[in-house]
Parts: sequence; structure tokens; C-alpha cells
Amino acid sequence: MDDACSGLRRWEDMNHDILVKIFQTLDIFDLILGIGQVCSTWRLAACDPLIWKTLDLSMLKSNFIKIPLEPYVYVDGRSDKTLTRVLKISLNLSHGNISMIIFHYNLYISNDQLTYTAERCPRLKRLVMPAWNRIKEAGICHAIHIWKDLESLTMPSISNPPVLMEEISENCKNFSELKIMGPFDVCFASTLVAFLPNLKVLSLRCSMLLKDALLIILDGLKGLEVLNISHCLLVDAPPPPAPRNVLRKLDSTILERTSKLKNFISCLNDSCVMCQRTRNDEGLMRWYKYEEDLWKVDEVRSLAL
Repeated sequence: MDDACSGLRRWEDMNHDILVKIFQTLDIFDLILGIGQVCSTWRLAACDPLIWKTLDLSMLKSNFIKIPLEPYVYVDGRSDKTLTRVLKISLNLSHGNISMIIFHYNLYISNDQLTYTAERCPRLKRLVMPAWNRIKEAGICHAIHIWKDLESLTMPSISNPPVLMEEISENCKNFSELKIMGPFDVCFASTLVAFLPNLKVLSLRCSMLLKDALLIILDGLKGLEVLNISHCLLVDAPPPPAPRNVLRKLDSTILERTSKLKNFISCLNDSCVMCQRTRNDEGLMRWYKYEEDLWKVDEVRSLAL
């Protein structure tokens, strides 16, 4: 019997590279719930840098209630505890090797959770941000100050864009890609021109986009190479009392400027389902109404998830 069993391999004898390949196929919950406790070999494989290039938390959403006062959203204790636990275990296993983090757009993280994350993955290059409601300006600015290598940001719209964009300008010298999932007005456009004039890739898909804001970025972002305004609600807003006008096609003032770009992507088509959704949502896409992973999509390949 002993001879028969002697040929069996133990868990700790499994090949490291094979374990890493297997662990790369697991989601975050599979990775953090006990794999590292099996044996020292599995623990070592679970910490391999290849597994932790990306921390994908897009399956985590908060149970929340929006409230009229700051922080403008209440998140129940169970959601907060789950997120905190996931962050602590995953950031411990990653040993600072994470270069990309994906948060769900309906994950309401706190200042403390964002700071904890930033301090434990200082080499971050790409960030897909969640809702801002519980994050203070000091919190996001502290995180950006740590993320010197940040190159790409996907974010919801923000009430005071100059603060964030100035922080990125001062700290993230390789920053080149921005995707905004929310209304894009003249203030936002002017902010980008002022602080990120060398931005190369910009996606505003499925947003309410003022024509004047579009012209500002086309004239002011001298390094812009790729622009995506697919499915936007493009609005011409002349001074009052003239009414606002939703544009159904791009006019010559826009087309002349976009001809200088390497890649300009647009879709203002009445028969397009996504364009219809943007119009029905009045330029502020309510992603929860549609397919679960639709918010991850982008016509710009480098910004898709």
C-alpha cells in the first residue's frame, strides 16, 4: 500500500508556473478565499506578480441609498466590510505589483479605502474610478500624488474638475488617456486645455457634450490623436434667449478640426440603439438599466475593459 501511494504528488509539489496559470483564470473572490492557506507553495503562487497586474473589482457593487446631504450616499455596513476585506487581502497578496485597478461604477468607496489602496499599489498606471460621492478632494488628490506613473483614467463626471486635473498635471508626467462617463461642459473642456494640453486619447462616449466644449478641446489639445464622441447627446447652446439645439449631424466647424486627428470616432445615428439610449437618458447614461458590462465598452481599444 505504501508503494502504491508513493507515486502520488502532494499539493505542495505542484509546479509553480502551472499554478500561476490556473490562478490567473480565477476572479478576485476565488483568489482571496483560502487559496493561499492551502500550503506554502500555493501561497507563493498566489502572490506571483503575473496574477496581480490587474485588480478587477468590477463585480463588486455597493448597497447604497442616495441622501440629500454629504456624503450624498449611505452605504450599508455589509458592503463596506466586504470591500475593506477584499482590499486588505488582495493588496497584501499583490505586494505592490498592481498596475491597473477596475472599480465598478456603482461601488461607493470611502476616503480611507482609496488612501489604503493608493499606498499599497504605488506603481498604478491605469485607474477605472467608481462613483465620487464619498471621496473628498483631499482623498483623491492624495492618491494621485502617490500614483506618479498613472497614464490612463476612466472616471465619472466631477463637480470641480480643475482640482483633480491640476493634481494629475503636476504628478503624472506620463498621463495620456482619459475617459469621462458623464456630462462634458465648457468648464471641463477648458480645464483639460489648461492642465492636460498633451493629452493623446479622450473618450466622451454616451455623454451630454456641448458643442462649444467640443470646439475648445479640438482647438486647445494640441497633442490629441484619438477622440471618441460616439453616442453623445451633442448640444449647441447659444447665449439666451436662443434655445438649445440637439445636433443630428456634425457641421463643418467640427469636421474641419477633427480632420487633423489620427482617429476620430462618432455616431449620431437615429437608428443606433446606444444613441437612442443616450437621448432617452438626456445625456446622462443610467447604466443600471442596461446590460451589466455595457459600461466597460469603448470604441477606443485601449480604453475598453
